Amino acid sequence: MNEILKTEQSRKILETTFKKLIDDLGKIQIGTRKHFPYGWRKAKKGRTVWRLLEEIICQNLEEKADQYGFTKVTPSDSEVSVYDLSLTLKENNDCAYINIKSAVNDVKVSKDDISKAVGLLEFFKSKPEEKLYIATFLISFNEDMTIELINCYVMPITWLPDIYVNPSNNGNLQSSKYKDIESATKRSNADFIKELQDEILVAQKKKQDKK
Repeated sequence: MNEILKTEQSRKILETTFKKLIDDLGKIQIGTRKHFPYGWRKAKKGRTVWRLLEEIICQNLEEKADQYGFTKVTPSDSEVSVYDLSLTLKENNDCAYINIKSAVNDVKVSKDDISKAVGLLEFFKSKPEEKLYIATFLISFNEDMTIELINCYVMPITWLPDIYVNPSNNGNLQSSKYKDIESATKRSNADFIKELQDEILVAQKKKQDKK
């Protein structure tokens, strides 16, 4: 099986599995009306709870690895890594690195940070054959101070159709299409690395020109 086909096979397995995890988790209690007498207010944002959700997702996948079809689940040991955990799939013995993102349901499409562009280059230079996926979990905020994960989209980072490195935002790779698998550009790792390197050079030139 070639690289593109195996990536798509693993992507589908991951997306199906993460949706099963969502069903199993159900509502997640963040607080009560005693703690939040006026409700969510400014806390009603994905970035407010994303770190808690990341930990919940990682721990449940690790504890129930066999149940979810993984032979191995290993959380990243770094806070600044481009991935949050790695998984080995039973079905095809593929290793997948996962970058967990959260997004509020029904929020308009915007160009969001994915990861540090230089960090991604370092990852693929050290692991040129490995696959790195963005798993975006959609969040619903409820009036009873619970949140629910209501959907998940899995996109290989190498397939992002809009590769853009922001020169004024710590050199982050940004994308507005990371939840839209239908728009994916199915690249090999090597092709993605070349395009990312080109975008980093463009961003560096823009930053230099501003000075």
